[in-house]
Amino acid sequence: MEPSNETQFSKFLLLGFSEEPGMQPLIFGLFLSMYLITVFGNLLIILAISTDPNLHTPMYFFLANLSFVDICFTSTTIPKMLVNIRTQSKVITYAGCITQIYFLILFAVMDVFLLSVMAYDRFVAIRHPLHYTIIVNPRLCGLLVLVSWIMCVLHSLLQSLMMLRLSFCTHLHIPHFFCELNQMLQLACSDTFLNNVVMYLAAVLLAGGPFIGILYSYAKIVSSICGISSAQGKCKAFSTCASHLSVVSLFYCTMLGVYLSSAATHSSRSSATASVMYTVVTPMLNPFIYSLRNKDMKRALKAFFGKETLTWPIVIRLKKCL
Repeated sequence: MEPSNETQFSKFLLLGFSEEPGMQPLIFGLFLSMYLITVFGNLLIILAISTDPNLHTPMYFFLANLSFVDICFTSTTIPKMLVNIRTQSKVITYAGCITQIYFLILFAVMDVFLLSVMAYDRFVAIRHPLHYTIIVNPRLCGLLVLVSWIMCVLHSLLQSLMMLRLSFCTHLHIPHFFCELNQMLQLACSDTFLNNVVMYLAAVLLAGGPFIGILYSYAKIVSSICGISSAQGKCKAFSTCASHLSVVSLFYCTMLGVYLSSAATHSSRSSATASVMYTVVTPMLNPFIYSLRNKDMKRALKAFFGKETLTWPIVIRLKKCL
């Protein structure tokens, strides 16, 4: 590659979904609504779990962490896209792009780890119910989350540092609404063989490995449920993991669908549209899945809102007295 074909760049252009001016207000309103629902929905889950002593259990501890990660995951991409639409600018700086890749990988892999840890939690609860509190103790829960964070931080740091070694040509248009790792590698002028090896190897180990663990856990869970004699017992055992199974299916199916569709169509714009499913839609639906299909969560949310409504009359009366 001739030196004249490369440039000292500082900015990329995020092309987004549509370049038609008439579509921008619709896209802005749609994504702003989904972002607000995601943030407030997951924040309510965290507040309900933290304020209800009955939910201070390993399962809800992991769920609170998952809700926090979902908020961060969505906040990595959507606010920048909304700002670009509002200012009618598609620019993102090189430093901003690398930072976005770092946090995207961090929170995406953390999502995978938390889902696998939650599957292990359900596995122990159903397979070894008498020893559940001994096996899944607070120390183990904290250790699992801490190790997950450390591994995710190191992995995202590795991917980001490997991006820094690449040089880019003058064509710096990204056909996406965020800086996606694979799209960035396609824009590079230098050799990306090592980057691709690390990316696919990490995908197999950090996404495929936990997925195999989830499948193994649920295979054992299903065999245990089938061994329960009463229909009521089977229903109760299945209800404890139905919400988590729904979230796992939604997350992995949408992510798998994105990469299969992009490989089949070879269209970057269609890949960007499909990516909305696991970057925006899945984090938005998680609070609904866990609240609508979980009696304990419904009770905690009702109690939380009940406390909020009770505090308002007290505050008003105090103001009147003053």
